[in-house]
Amino acid sequence: MVASSFLRKCLTTLAGLLLLSFGSLAASQIEVTVENFLRVLTGRIPPSTPRSKRLLSDDRSNILIYMTGHGGNGFLKFQDSEEITNIELADAFEQMWQKRRYNELLFIIDTCQGASMYERFYSPNIMALASSQVGEDSLSHQPDPAIGVHLMDRYTFYVLEFLEEINPASQTNMNDLFQVCPKSLCVSTPGHRTDLFQRDPKNVLITDFFGSVRKVEITTETIRLQPDLGNMESRYKKEWMDEELMEPLKYAEQLPVAQIIHQKPKLKDWHPPGGFILGLWALIIMVFFKTYGIKHMKFIF
Repeated sequence: MVASSFLRKCLTTLAGLLLLSFGSLAASQIEVTVENFLRVLTGRIPPSTPRSKRLLSDDRSNILIYMTGHGGNGFLKFQDSEEITNIELADAFEQMWQKRRYNELLFIIDTCQGASMYERFYSPNIMALASSQVGEDSLSHQPDPAIGVHLMDRYTFYVLEFLEEINPASQTNMNDLFQVCPKSLCVSTPGHRTDLFQRDPKNVLITDFFGSVRKVEITTETIRLQPDLGNMESRYKKEWMDEELMEPLKYAEQLPVAQIIHQKPKLKDWHPPGGFILGLWALIIMVFFKTYGIKHMKFIF
């Protein structure tokens, strides 16, 4: 799958999409929830799940995770109904590393205060990019006057423009990707994190993550292609029992958005009630008649 078609799919679903070195993960918009996303990453899914909805990776796989949507300091919203925090994401990546589910991982996020989403990462071999720093908004690009909304975010637009020039034989490296959207174009300040990554970014080719190249191992051993149905059934049964006995996932309680972004609720302006104003005018008129009497009314009107 080429990079441009991959990013266009991300824009249409507005959800996290995984691109492996050997294919892509397919999921409908309804299935993209925080729980399902974390289960796919960590491999904690029922045995009946089809291959197209599994992350079939191992310790030799390079994984690209691209996320876009509305977010804030330390969280990203999923379809405006729930949120995933940077702590949950960091713990999921650590589970992947412990289970040998990736070799190297590239994480890209396009959202407001995107850099806050990779601050808590602590697992090896992770490189992260974000469209904005903490305290900054990620702005939109390319408005459509017909429907009255913007069609794309600025960071994604310039990344896509950059990737469309990449071919399978390209020697472009990650340092070039870091410079793809300066503040003069994005308005926000893109950020990246490479301290967890073991290789120098200048030696990491773009095609290591955006190129769908299948590695082939040649062996002289004889391999049986006829599956043993009895062993397969017993193995699936055991996996299903392990899934049933597995402790259900627990997620940290989400903080209020105002508390996450360190903003205090705006105090409402006080306005006197209407009855209070009418009573005040009645009191003024009574004092006037008590003091001057009705004989002075002709000097007023």
